[in-house]
Amino acid sequence: MQSLKSRIFNYMLRNRHLFQGKFRKETFDFNTSIEKFRAQCEKSADRHAKIMAGVEIREETIQGIHAEWLIPEGADPQKMVLYVHGGGYVSGSCNDHRGFVSKFARFCGFSNLVYDYRLAPEHPFPAALEDSVTVYKGLLDKRFNATDIIIAGESAGGGLTLALLLALKERHISLPAAAVAISPWTDLTCSSDSYSSKNRVSVAPLNSWMVFSTYYAGNHPARSPFISPLFGNLESLPPILINSGVDDELYEDGEQFYKKAKAAGVDVTFRAGTGMVHCYPLLAPMFREATAAMDEICAFIHKHL
Repeated sequence: MQSLKSRIFNYMLRNRHLFQGKFRKETFDFNTSIEKFRAQCEKSADRHAKIMAGVEIREETIQGIHAEWLIPEGADPQKMVLYVHGGGYVSGSCNDHRGFVSKFARFCGFSNLVYDYRLAPEHPFPAALEDSVTVYKGLLDKRFNATDIIIAGESAGGGLTLALLLALKERHISLPAAAVAISPWTDLTCSSDSYSSKNRVSVAPLNSWMVFSTYYAGNHPARSPFISPLFGNLESLPPILINSGVDDELYEDGEQFYKKAKAAGVDVTFRAGTGMVHCYPLLAPMFREATAAMDEICAFIHKHL
């Protein structure tokens, strides 16, 4: 049975427009200011994101890409999580994800590296993917073995995590030990029923995924497996843990990727959060379902590192 605390938190997230004095959810279209959306994300992070105690922050530039280490006390310096931030490929940064990633690092006990990949619409596909490959190769070139790295990400970052696996495989670059994808965006054609049936109970602005997809895909077909990893050849990928909230447009993206990966022989696990919203594990420890999901993710990371 869903906990009362989670019902309250999920209600507040779904209906945050009401607390802002608005009767309707925000609707995105191609006149919506992406610059303003980014600024809102940064402002919200500045106001609400709390850096976990005992986590050291250290900046680094990898092949010209700004990155940030979040290092919990006692972390093994030879093992790490490469964290790929979300934001619909149009927003997100080391700064606005610092609170989430410091929490992730503290819970799992391993150093996390988050990086500022280029964003659409100024930099459409393949910019984000190429930046991700560059950072990963930089880690291999500097000091890490592939078997000592786990790639993890949420939302668009979850989809980019899976697309990165496909790109590394195609380029014959050593794959990481495993991957974690939280509410991953795997199908930028936005073709599943969830996009129409769950948009009004989700936390995302109406029509936002369609706008973001158009900006990121640019002149490339959205069915490209490096844009939409659901359509890729999933054979020979490393172990993957996928967690998706059922009350989310991206729910079927995670579920369908799981089914296809399992059929391809991948060691893949899928967790469906009943009554849960987008990326709910990152809300741990606010309610027990989020905490249980985060505990499972951390156990998976420990198993493979």
